[in-house]
Amino acid sequence: MGDQMSDAKGDPKDDPKDDDVRVCSVSDVEPGTAKRFEVEGLRLCVVRIGDNFSVIGDECSHADYSLSEGDVWADEREIECPKHGSTFSLATGEPQTLPATRPVPVYTVRVDGDDVLVILP
Repeated sequence: MGDQMSDAKGDPKDDPKDDDVRVCSVSDVEPGTAKRFEVEGLRLCVVRIGDNFSVIGDECSHADYSLSEGDVWADEREIECPKHGSTFSLATGEPQTLPATRPVPVYTVRVDGDDVLVILP
């Protein structure tokens, strides 16, 4: 119950790319920065390091504060919460420093042309 989509076409080639949701354009996020976007009711933090993108939840797990307002640590592939200084891995969402102890969500991301796309839960 609830496992089947009402608009399923019965195509035998189930392509996970069909579930991708556009978050922004590549040009919307400058290299070395993060920016907040809201997609389907979710607060997402899009981080760009060079030409690579990461997408994590935009709410610090320690306090309700926007991670996209924090500093991006490119070499460590982390973002720092500007409120209390916890850093989070962009790969796993795991906190790397206190006071945060719980991870934030991490989303599968890909770039298609000028579009940054994620797979949402």
